[in-house]
Amino acid sequence: MPGMHNGMLIGVRAPRLDVRLDTSLEMLLERAPAAQISRVLATVVATAGSTYRKPGARMLIMADGGYLGLLSGGCLEADLKLHAQEVLSTGVPRAIEYDMRGPDDILFGIGAGCEGAMRVLLEPAGPGSRAAAALATAGRATQAGQPASLVAVHESADMPLGTYDAAQPLPSVLTHAAAQSLGEAASRDMDWKEGGRRTRAFVQFLAPPPHVLICGAGPDAQPVVSAARALGWRVSVVDHRPAYAVAANFPGAEVKHSAPHLLREAIAVERCHAAVVMSHHLPSDASYLRELARAGVPAYVGLLGPEARRNRLAQELGPVAQELGFRVRGPVGIDIGAVTPEGIALAIVSQIHAWLAGRSGEP
Repeated sequence: MPGMHNGMLIGVRAPRLDVRLDTSLEMLLERAPAAQISRVLATVVATAGSTYRKPGARMLIMADGGYLGLLSGGCLEADLKLHAQEVLSTGVPRAIEYDMRGPDDILFGIGAGCEGAMRVLLEPAGPGSRAAAALATAGRATQAGQPASLVAVHESADMPLGTYDAAQPLPSVLTHAAAQSLGEAASRDMDWKEGGRRTRAFVQFLAPPPHVLICGAGPDAQPVVSAARALGWRVSVVDHRPAYAVAANFPGAEVKHSAPHLLREAIAVERCHAAVVMSHHLPSDASYLRELARAGVPAYVGLLGPEARRNRLAQELGPVAQELGFRVRGPVGIDIGAVTPEGIALAIVSQIHAWLAGRSGEP
């Protein structure tokens, strides 16, 4: 006998897709100036202890001192900018280390007290650079919902330090490691000696960023899309009403005008990590849920509305509700006492984030 989950019948669990919540790659590609401005890419390549960001996190430091992204809570950025200026003036990449694990940690007068160590690779990343090309190649793959790998060489006497994609000239040990990274869906540290010379590299597996499907393009969907886009997530919005399915209302999102029963033809549902059904039109919501049930994915389906409406939809769906399995969360969102559309959007996106991270959303 199937059980109940938030008022919906439950059955078989849906598969979960690989996902990457660190979207610094996509955010840098999206927000970097298009002009020919000199810039330095800073990449965390190794950490120990407690650090604000983990290996693979990135930021861009501009020639004028501005920057995109953060590698610390603001503790290291001023010093990183000084090193970045040296990289810009010499054109030579370098790796620097910060160790804040001691009780007497006083780093440039700020006393960060983070109890962690971090190694950061700095390299020129202006238009036409190897780093810019590698990031763009990886970004095209992940934005298409495909995994990618990047190789950050941060110590070597035999090859230039910097970020490479797997198609660029690399020693066989690194091309093999990049292939393994993709095959095993895992990043790895490489450290070996050849002829007495040491080489260290961070081989990063890049799963696609979260891709969220919003079924319903009413006014209250706009803050949900904005919150998701602010995190660097991909968002697809679909609605059967031409007056609502307007791309200008959802900057950065894919917007489709389609009948609910044609959802799987309009959107590549199998590449979405989560869906939220919020059209405020009962027959349409039932149709969206029916299509998501038949698709078998995504593994998270949020349903907007009170318990009474959720139960009515469950009755409307009948046996199809069992096919939705454990996937439905309704009413969608973490209970933060939200009363405005923006607050509700925060509750919804927070719950999706917690679920993607494998967390309960509890304190």
